[in-house]
Amino acid sequence: MVTWIQRCVAALSLVVLALMAMAPQVEAAEVLQVRSSSLLQIGDRNRNYTVQLACLEVADADEQAAVTYLRQALPRRQRVNLRPEGSVDGTLLARVTPLGSDQDLSAALAEAGLARLSCGAA
Repeated sequence: MVTWIQRCVAALSLVVLALMAMAPQVEAAEVLQVRSSSLLQIGDRNRNYTVQLACLEVADADEQAAVTYLRQALPRRQRVNLRPEGSVDGTLLARVTPLGSDQDLSAALAEAGLARLSCGAA
């Protein structure tokens, strides 16, 4: 009887391990490129797409400084969370937050004095 129970426990353990190994891993989106002061090229497991930072207005005079800020905050392959706000002409509008940070990048650029938030509080 004990060997039968041990065999059942071993078989069940193998089934659980197999199911865990087959479960898809959740991967965050990754920054592939900072294209401008408000456009990012983002990639995930299957696709690449352009994301525009939501609620952000950058003056022409601050464009290069904002790009430099974003490139420092978002090195290639930096993982980010996206909170979609809509889309315009096929470009996703989203609040973008680097993993491990509490502040989205639109708010960070505004606090750095490089941009102005154009809708509600971040």
